[in-house]
Amino acid sequence: MADIAALTALIEPEAKALGFDLVRIKLFGSGDDRTLQIMAERPETKQLVIEDCAALSRRLSDLLDEVDPIEEAYRLEVSSPGIDRPLTRLHDFVEWGGFEARITVTEAIEGRKTFKGILGGVEGQDIQFRDTKVGDVVIPFGLIDGAKLVLTDALISATMPLSSDGADEFETEE
Repeated sequence: MADIAALTALIEPEAKALGFDLVRIKLFGSGDDRTLQIMAERPETKQLVIEDCAALSRRLSDLLDEVDPIEEAYRLEVSSPGIDRPLTRLHDFVEWGGFEARITVTEAIEGRKTFKGILGGVEGQDIQFRDTKVGDVVIPFGLIDGAKLVLTDALISATMPLSSDGADEFETEE
């Protein structure tokens, strides 16, 4: 299995060169069904359009073919994090404060490993969180196994829409 830290060190400068922030690198699957998933975003929109994904994919394909950091065969997938995005960096928890999220941790906190509620911000390396069942809880960033925003009307309303230029330029058959 490839080292995610080494992949990050290889991929992040390429994403930055195109003006993107790296959100997540994940290698999953097995055998002929292995996928290297790269999520990135434009800092100003928190999204990527299809042309951005294609540009990053082309740039990474050439580099990954040259360096060959993954021994097994794999499929490269480049995408935007989407509206119900994963929260992978400490500043994600600050940026998305006030929105609903689901967090899983590696060690139980107050007897639980899964939390759903409202992000309250960050103090040092601790996530302030208001869980719907246990109330206020402090979650150390280092214990987070996975976190993502929950798709809600508030999130949809607050998320900058992608450009819809050309969306009305389609033909239909009658």
